[in-house]
Amino acid sequence: MDHFLLDGLNVLIGLCIILIVLAAGYFVFSTLTRFDDRKQIAAGNQAAGIYMGGKLLGLCIIVAMVSYSSHDWLQMIIWSVVGIAVLCLVYLIFDWITPNFKVCEEIEKGNTALATLLRSIIIGVSIVIGTFLM
Repeated sequence: MDHFLLDGLNVLIGLCIILIVLAAGYFVFSTLTRFDDRKQIAAGNQAAGIYMGGKLLGLCIIVAMVSYSSHDWLQMIIWSVVGIAVLCLVYLIFDWITPNFKVCEEIEKGNTALATLLRSIIIGVSIVIGTFLM
């Protein structure tokens, strides 16, 4: 029974750490956008919803892969932060190499094609980053 309680406590601690890391990643990633994600989604902007979903899924992929391969909590936190930072850097690079249009402005206008493309890039890059960090 003690072993069960210890395992349960470890799961609870892990979930708390993962939620904190994901919330921090969401906050950092959201500050990179030049519009209020929540406000756009509440207004029915489908492109903002697609984009937000991609960001959250990308963050979850990285944190899941890192947490699966980490041997202690500190290692999991450090590599999750590194993965999230790399994902944010990839977003900034994508925004920089597309000078004909600004990603945030297009998503704010409701450009679902761009939001879908960006979601795919975020998810793909997250899988690659997560694999490297495992």
